[in-house]
Amino acid sequence: MRVVVIGATGHIGGYLVPRLVESGHEVIALSRGLREPYRAHPAWRRVTAISVDRDEEEARGTFGARIASLDADAVVDLICFTPDSARHLIDGLRGSGTFLAHCGTIWVHGPAVEVPVTEELPRRPFGDYGVNKAAIEALILREARRGELRATVLHPGHIVGPGWVPLNPAGHFEPAVFERLARGERLALANFGLETVHHVHADDVAQAFGLALDRQGAANGEAFHVVSERAITLRGYAEAVAAWFGKEADLDYQSFEEWRKGVDAASAQAAFDHLAHSPSISTEKARSLLGYRPRYRSLEAVAEALGWLITHGKVDSGGAMPAL
Repeated sequence: MRVVVIGATGHIGGYLVPRLVESGHEVIALSRGLREPYRAHPAWRRVTAISVDRDEEEARGTFGARIASLDADAVVDLICFTPDSARHLIDGLRGSGTFLAHCGTIWVHGPAVEVPVTEELPRRPFGDYGVNKAAIEALILREARRGELRATVLHPGHIVGPGWVPLNPAGHFEPAVFERLARGERLALANFGLETVHHVHADDVAQAFGLALDRQGAANGEAFHVVSERAITLRGYAEAVAAWFGKEADLDYQSFEEWRKGVDAASAQAAFDHLAHSPSISTEKARSLLGYRPRYRSLEAVAEALGWLITHGKVDSGGAMPAL
């Protein structure tokens, strides 16, 4: 197939583009051209790279037509965040037969009633990101189920991989949390540390997109969760990280209002968002219809990313490396 990947040099694209090339597809990689891919790979030499400023082209009303002119068999959109942005692409692809695979988020779900959460449960999103992504999903699937568009939506969890800081056991992204656990220092957690997070390795997300393109008949008009096999509690996560370094986690539990006084505003907001969502997500639909089999458990994905951060001087663990 001829596949256009929008946002090709980001976290997911760094794994997806090489997978597609190695599977024999012709790949056109669209990005703003401002940085190298997160993950170097020889496959990038066999890719057609096009520099595109999506915001500018949408403002001019040319983005959808620009993508349609590439005459692709499939388009993977990794960086669409508003319904208006989605409409540009839908209008350009409507009736073309091109298959659209959109990257959503598990935050299309709000607070869960029953877990693990399945795709069929009613959406109760909150926060701009989750609300917009749920609206995009509804728009794309409505078009697909009407026969106006061939499309699917994949909803990753908290994406992790070498090259960037994972969501940590406190529910935010400060590397110092990993340093404290590696050294056996006391770490405060909000509440009792029993909220959950649900990671997924970027390569497993790429796997799912590749499967959706290969199994378009099963994927068309459907949404799929893409996460690791199981969610993890923040307390269990913290204890596991400390154990990787031969330490026992020294955890202090505080009410959220007390806890937030000890972190900066950005970390407090990130933690609130993650704790309030507390996702635990089912992958059964992706497994049964697409054949999705995540290679990484949540803790394995984090350990790989943390090892990269230590090796590259981004996290000071006292010289120790994580040992699962």
